Amino acid sequence: VQLVESGGGSVQTGGPLRLSCTASGYRHSSGVCAGWFRQAPGKGREGVASIRDGGTTTNYASSVRGRFTISQDNAKNTIYLQMNDLKPEDTATYYCAAGLRGGSWTQGYNWVWWGQGTQVTVS
Repeated sequence: VQLVESGGGSVQTGGPLRLSCTASGYRHSSGVCAGWFRQAPGKGREGVASIRDGGTTTNYASSVRGRFTISQDNAKNTIYLQMNDLKPEDTATYYCAAGLRGGSWTQGYNWVWWGQGTQVTVS
């Protein structure tokens, strides 16, 4: 399994950005849970959002709820994270994850596969 993120970059406060995570080795349509995490310098990895059940069930961290939207395109086998109204505190490396073993989606150690990360900088 391979997860490849894209879409990171620099954006001004209040601006939007969309991250993509394209998977190979499994199909999102099979019901595998996927999610996004982020890690800022000097901080631990934080669960941002998750999606499962073919995209019908989503979860968000309280810090991003109402601003971020996770979605999936089964035809492209891709997970998206639409980020609106970005704030400087959203600055971090964002990671795509897939394959939730069980337990809370917010805990990184519960996930099997990880992407390499993409940097998001808000100023």
